[in-house]
Parts: sequence; structure tokens; C-alpha cells
Amino acid sequence: MSLRQITSGDVLYLARSASPQFVRPITVRVIRVLTDWHTYHGWCWIDAYELDRRGDAVARRSLYVRCAGVRWRTTPPVPAAPARRRPTTRRQVPV
Repeated sequence: MSLRQITSGDVLYLARSASPQFVRPITVRVIRVLTDWHTYHGWCWIDAYELDRRGDAVARRSLYVRCAGVRWRTTPPVPAAPARRRPTTRRQVPV
């Protein structure tokens, strides 16, 4: 059972233990916990960005999860490599 509170900025791994809807596990970054939405004891609504394997947000979602079933990612997703810049050639302007 998880005693840790879900907070904004947390990166979570959601699988079947968090909710039956996660047949295919996903990784999300929490935007906020929706405390004003009433739920059953031990469950909560969160607004989150679904992350791809590089850590880029691919979708914004509102998710209903069992708080004790979420797993915190201890290592963040691998960030995308910075785009390589093409070398620029300068044209010489005749004087």
C-alpha cells in the first residue's frame, strides 16, 4: 500500500494495479490531483500528460486511479536527443 501522496510533477507508472483500464501500462506526468471530484475511498482523479518512451507528452488525460496501485518512476524517461544542427555556410557578399 502506498502512503505517499500524488502531487503535481510526479511521474507515475500506471498498470492494472492502478486501474483495470490500464491493460497496456502507461507513464504519465501529473498536472494536478482533482480533489474536488468525489470518489470512493482510496481512489482519485488526476489530470496528467501521457508520456512516450522518451518522456515527451503525447496526450492530456483525466484518469481515475487507485492511489495504492500507482508506482512512482524512480528514473525519469530518457529525454530526446537534441536536434543536430546543420552547419551553415555563409555566402560572401561582393563588396
